[in-house]
Amino acid sequence: MRIFVAGASGVIGRRLLPLLVAAGHHVTGLTRTPAKADLIRGSGSEAVVADGLDSVAMRSAVCAAKPEVIVHEMTSLSGAMELRNFDSVFAQSNRLRTEGLDILLGAAREAGTRRIVAQSYCGWPYARTGGPIKSEDDPLDPNPPRRQRQTLSAIMRLESTIAQARDIGGVALRYGALYGADTGMLSTWVCDQVRRRRMPLIGTGEGWWSFLHVDDAAAATAAAVEHAASGIFNIVDDEPAPVREWLPTLASILGAGPPRRLPKWLARLLAGEVITSMMTEMRAGSNTKAARCLGWHPAHASWREGFVDSLGGSR
Repeated sequence: MRIFVAGASGVIGRRLLPLLVAAGHHVTGLTRTPAKADLIRGSGSEAVVADGLDSVAMRSAVCAAKPEVIVHEMTSLSGAMELRNFDSVFAQSNRLRTEGLDILLGAAREAGTRRIVAQSYCGWPYARTGGPIKSEDDPLDPNPPRRQRQTLSAIMRLESTIAQARDIGGVALRYGALYGADTGMLSTWVCDQVRRRRMPLIGTGEGWWSFLHVDDAAAATAAAVEHAASGIFNIVDDEPAPVREWLPTLASILGAGPPRRLPKWLARLLAGEVITSMMTEMRAGSNTKAARCLGWHPAHASWREGFVDSLGGSR
């Protein structure tokens, strides 16, 4: 197949390109950064440079590539660890989720593309009520923290646009919290905070998280490209866990002391509502549907072993 990957030089795109090329596909990778074009070519893909929000340039790039499938991995994650001002941090990514998707769909229709796969997110968007592990049929949060509302609105817009694109088969992949090389979850900064016991256990740590190794994210995306199933899929590992389990485990892996404890009321003052909600109220996701419909199973089935493997000698 002919496949167009928008956001090809990003953390998932870089891993996805070689998988698609190895499977025999003709791949065109888009980046907005000219210096990264050689990285794309090094995977065996063709490279094109354009801004994902430039409708004229994107139309030209997609129509020239004539893809059967488009993969939307465009994000802008600079400063993504500054979660107190969540919507501000993700403002550009939200434009890519909405305006960028509209541009891609318009170009796709002109180019005769029959399928689009776009990234979404599994975890905090789910309603913070009911059981800790959610399926794709469970509702999203009707009243998220104030500084997450714009981002949740963009995610909902992306997923509804995908679902309503009846003339093009649409897939939205709700990735879990990504870890692995070049991701934020186990970055040097995060690990340093844990080692210094500056990442506290807020309240009783009842926020549930789903994790995903970045290589598994790429593999799931490749599976979504090649399968006929459409819809929304949680792309997460097999072991969702509350913060009260994964944070002390991470501290132990890093050789740090146990996390200090911080009451919720004080965390709201010091860290803000978003972080407090994610550490105490967030819900995880089940990957049952992705296994059944996409035939995908994570190679890193549990974050416990995955964290150890990813950190390697950095402990």
